[in-house]
Amino acid sequence: MSWELFVGLRYLRARRRVAFLSLISLISLLGVTIGVATLNIVLAVMTGFEQDLRDKILGFNPHIVVVSYSGALAADQGLVEQVRTVPGVVAAAPFVYGQAMLTVGRSAAGVVVRGIDPEAGGAVVDVERHLDSGSFTALASPQRVTLPPEDGGTTVELPGLLIGAELARQLGVATGSVLSLVSPLSTPGPGGLVPRIKRFVLAGVFESGMYDYDTTLAYVALPDAQKFFDLRQGLSGIEVRVTDVYEARDVARRIEAALGGFPYRARDWMEVNRNLFSALKLEKVVYGIVLCLIVVVAAFNILATLTMVVKEKRRDIAILKSLGGSSRSIGRIFILNGAVIGVAGTVLGNLLGVAGCWVLAHYQFVELPKDVFLVTTLPVRMDPLNFMVVAAVSIAICIIAALSPARRAASLVPVEVIRYE
Repeated sequence: MSWELFVGLRYLRARRRVAFLSLISLISLLGVTIGVATLNIVLAVMTGFEQDLRDKILGFNPHIVVVSYSGALAADQGLVEQVRTVPGVVAAAPFVYGQAMLTVGRSAAGVVVRGIDPEAGGAVVDVERHLDSGSFTALASPQRVTLPPEDGGTTVELPGLLIGAELARQLGVATGSVLSLVSPLSTPGPGGLVPRIKRFVLAGVFESGMYDYDTTLAYVALPDAQKFFDLRQGLSGIEVRVTDVYEARDVARRIEAALGGFPYRARDWMEVNRNLFSALKLEKVVYGIVLCLIVVVAAFNILATLTMVVKEKRRDIAILKSLGGSSRSIGRIFILNGAVIGVAGTVLGNLLGVAGCWVLAHYQFVELPKDVFLVTTLPVRMDPLNFMVVAAVSIAICIIAALSPARRAASLVPVEVIRYE
């Protein structure tokens, strides 16, 4: 141990007649600890929220969507196979997208209908893993159901449909119920335009954990969607799953090059959800800056503490200089004081932050309303990089706070001090 550090530690342990210096040092240490712990917990929650949201979005959405500027794509299997051969692509499948109204009895709700290939689509979107009841493959073939007495009571074959658990609760239906899908596109009839209506049987109910998906999303088989939206053999696009989600943009550019460019366009998940994830990143940065002010307040306590130590130890500093201590060594004593408080507070803050994150992760006592937030509990993801950045910033702030008292101590003239002592 260097003599500067030894003297600095002795100065932090004040004598009884100036015990308030030790108290202020303790308050400074607690301030750094609480600031670091709070910052780590908030960043862990924000990181968890971002990752949880990303996983849920990518579970029900493709990593890349290939569309055409000219409108609907032709149902060309060769085009899908061409996309599958692009390096980085795991799976690709055609899809149809449209909006409609789902009705049963007197209940109705607007839904987003996605027509997918039950065999190939399961490799792109992860709906089957979130099914509460029913089967994803039930979309592939019609099912025999008996209509209610008010609809004739006959036995018919109807195509299958998957909806979210929250939407099923709102409509009061369960697996096997008969629902009607009403298209905004009308067909001409003898009495004028007639809304297009098609019956479906509820083949399954999924729960994604995202309120928006569970209340507005409906899946049907690709041929049923093409017929319902009058696309004949057309497609809304091709959905693609890639090996690494963070390389989706590069894979999208390779897909466009493989398809020959215009009129094809490949949009990756980061581009589609750019506003959402940009807002989350901005919130994370703003929260980090605001919570850093807690550490800054603690640094002001360190500044006050060391300033009073310099004033109290003027004679000791003069004696040390008279014995040969350089101004640089005297300044280093107080810089080391700030560093000791910063390191100790940061270590304790990291430990407290890890404990707080563990409690939030294992005892999810904070519940969020599903209709306001996209998740129901606080997700926690501890990123070692966040902890290291917070630790580095905290220690740096504490050392910067100690520079002014250190400069003041280093500039003391021994003769001027000893003359009046």
